[in-house]
Amino acid sequence: MPTMIRRPPTIVCYICGREYGTKSISIHEPQCLKKWHNENNLLPKELRRPEPKKPEVRTITAKGFYDLDALNEAAWTSAQSQLVPCNVCGRTFLPDRLIVHQRSCKPKASK
Repeated sequence: MPTMIRRPPTIVCYICGREYGTKSISIHEPQCLKKWHNENNLLPKELRRPEPKKPEVRTITAKGFYDLDALNEAAWTSAQSQLVPCNVCGRTFLPDRLIVHQRSCKPKASK
């Protein structure tokens, strides 16, 4: 019978949506927020967003364990809320990527 290899627990960054180890998330988040501010400040005013707020989730279960699933779900939702829809096709992008996308996105020609 093959043995199951347990993946180490990871935490989703509420800013970028990527997964990090429980030890490195506290190093990543301040750096990610600084990068977010730098990128946001470079955007045209109409695409700038309010600073993402770390979701407040009750993460301690009745048995005293962290509820990583609830924490990660809230962080993922927070990261997804940073996306901006294209006004032509409706796809969502991070604002800096939306600018690149809009250069090539054209309305579909009606027949």
